[in-house]
Amino acid sequence: MTKKILFLFLVLILTACARPPKRAPEYGYEDYSKKIPAWLKPYTINGKTYFPLPSAQGYEEVCIASWYGPKFHGNKSASGEIYNMHDFTAAHKILPIGTYVLVTNLENGKQVVVRINDRGPFVDNRCIDLSYAAAKELGMIGKGLAKVKIVALSEGMLTEGGIVYKNVPNIRFRKFYLQVGAFTIYQNALRLKSELEKEFKKINIEPFQKGDTIFYRVQIYLANDFYEAFKLAEKLKKERFSSAFLVAK
Repeated sequence: MTKKILFLFLVLILTACARPPKRAPEYGYEDYSKKIPAWLKPYTINGKTYFPLPSAQGYEEVCIASWYGPKFHGNKSASGEIYNMHDFTAAHKILPIGTYVLVTNLENGKQVVVRINDRGPFVDNRCIDLSYAAAKELGMIGKGLAKVKIVALSEGMLTEGGIVYKNVPNIRFRKFYLQVGAFTIYQNALRLKSELEKEFKKINIEPFQKGDTIFYRVQIYLANDFYEAFKLAEKLKKERFSSAFLVAK
């Protein structure tokens, strides 16, 4: 009995003298924030936290686009740039700042290349907020919203010296066409093509499906250089095809 009491007494002494165990280090948000670039840090808007992607490689998305204009013109964007509604830029919640994306309006086939330099839109069911210039190019100003497809073209890295791009898309040298008509009856598209071939070297008829309807789009080839094509497109729109628009392939 005495030995047992002595043993318990020694255990109590050793326990009292022992140092308390060290607590496991806590990994909080502050520690996380110190280990990643500012543009990659999670941020919270209206109680919801967003986690920006570290890379845009292979990113594709089909969703609803909106646009923002005069009310925000001249304000500072998330990238630090001053928002200019006449530039081809856009806001996205998680794509890396500086990413170039190709936006296709799935309702009319129009396309535009924009650079992500802001965050938003923070409205349910909307994925990208386009500048006024980009929205106008896509033909969605009046409607306000459009179903679009987003494809990342190149990635940008935000550094102290500015945005550095890994591979800036060459959007100047592509095949440019002027779309001058869209018909649900193929023979009508073929008739217009025959008429235009008297003046222009190359005319395309490109099918485009919207819902259950197939449209046959008539397009005049302009040039492989954007500046040359744009100049010719503006001339033709002014003289003959007021509702036509430029298409890049």
